[in-house]
This record gives sequence, structure tokens and C-alpha cells, in this order.
Amino acid sequence: MPRLIRATAVTTLVATYGLIVLGSTVRVTNSGMGCSSWPLCNGQLGPIDQFHPLMEQSHRFLAAVVTVLIALFATLVWRAGPRTRHLRPLALALVGIVAAQVLLGAITVWTKNAPVTVALHLVTGLVLLAVVTVAATATVAVRAPSAPVGRQNWLAAASVAGLLVIVLSGSLVVNGGAAAACESWPVCLASRAATRLVTLQLVHRSLVLVGAVVVTTYLVALARRDASLTRRRAAYGALTLLAVQVAVGALNAIYGAPATMADVHLALAAALWSIVVALAATPATSRWVSDAMRD
Repeated sequence: MPRLIRATAVTTLVATYGLIVLGSTVRVTNSGMGCSSWPLCNGQLGPIDQFHPLMEQSHRFLAAVVTVLIALFATLVWRAGPRTRHLRPLALALVGIVAAQVLLGAITVWTKNAPVTVALHLVTGLVLLAVVTVAATATVAVRAPSAPVGRQNWLAAASVAGLLVIVLSGSLVVNGGAAAACESWPVCLASRAATRLVTLQLVHRSLVLVGAVVVTTYLVALARRDASLTRRRAAYGALTLLAVQVAVGALNAIYGAPATMADVHLALAAALWSIVVALAATPATSRWVSDAMRD
């Protein structure tokens, strides 16, 4: 695997994660409409002496960096010839997803941060992060681990799907104004918020409970049985991250969802998402690399 391709993939992964975290910061600081136009910020590159426009335009600049990195990755993959043909579908997917994400970002501004468009923007960002994670994994995975049993395959798929649903529901909670609807945890006691907001919060907590059980089951199975020491360590790390994420979620509810804690909550969720996706994808990406090396 050419080192430049590997370095570009890993750099893109780090930048994409940073983009999602910065997007969360923009949201929780109510900076989403710091720029009322797109792609320029109120007709210019962005007032750097005003907080909200600075936050929003910084997010756009980082999105531009990620777009350039993805274009570079795709170009390098195509120019490397047959030895990187297993990366070509991922490169094409990244180009398509980042184009859709840029369009969704523009639509989000044009619709003045409508909750549906904000949620779609976040989901597409998570899909982008997942594909970048798989691509980066495929550039570093060389030795295929032992083939997982069928139950573990299902648990991997269920864990990835469950985390996506959890983050989406969390986004709807924030965008729907329900983040501080229940200032108690895990149940909602004597809330003064509207019934709709309380219901939205409780649905999110229920999804977290189900998803956490599925993800924990999958990660424990990997930590105990996987042949790869690296994957076992990653599984233990993800379990720790999941526990911290649940604790931060509880504190976020108890303290009325302060902006900093809400931002940390999503940052942890995105990190956990990327690790679980990498663990779920490693057997397949390892086989792709092994096949490419044999050819």
C-alpha cells in the first residue's frame, strides 16, 4: 500500500472527525445561522471579529479541507493502478457522499436550520465518517483475522445500525428543544416541559438503552474471543468510551444540557461510532488487502 495513500486516508479520517465535532459546536452554540448566506458568509469570507459567523465559517473552511482531501485520496487511488483497486469503490463513495453533504449544508442554511435538514446533515456526516473509517482501515489492515461466526456478524451490523439510530435520535432531541426536558436520569421525574419534549427525551433514552446492550454484547464478544490483540484492545477501549458516553449523557441531563457538555457528548458518540465501524469492517477490509497483495 503506497504510504501517501495511507497517510491521506488517515489524515482525512482525523479531519472528518474534527468536522463533525466542530459542526456540533456550531449547533450547541447556536451559531448555525451566523452566516445567513452560502457559500459566502453574509456576502464575504466571514467576519472574524464576531463569534457566530466565525464559528460557522470555520466549519465551512474545514469542510472544504475535507473535500480536498477526499478528492486527493480518490486521485491517488486511481493513479496507483491495480494494487489499490479494492479502494476504488470506497473512493467513489466518498466523492459522492461529500458532494451530498456539501449540498445538505447549503440547504440547511437556506432553510434556516430546519430540524429535519440539520438531522440529515448530521447523519450524512456520520455516514461520511464511517466510509472514511473503512477506507483508512483498508489502507492499514494487512493480516486478516480469523473469520467471525455468524452471530458476531449480526451483532456487528446491529451495533453499527444501533449507534446511528442513537445519534440521530439525540440530534432530534437537541434540534427539537428537548435536551433539557428531563433534569433527572435515567427516568424523567416531575418535568415541567411539554409532553412532546418529554416523550422525545424518553424515546432517545430508550433507544440508548437498547443500543448500549447490543453494542456492549458485541464488544465483549470481541474482547474475549477475537484472535487479533489489536482488535481486542480496541474493543476494550470502545467499552470504556461507551461507559464514559453514558455517564456524560446522564450529567448532560442532570445539569440541563449545557453547551460544552452537549458538545462533548456528540464528540464521544462520533468517536465510538468510528471505532465500532472500524471493528465491524476490519475482517472484510483485511480480506480485500490480502486479495490485492496476492494479485
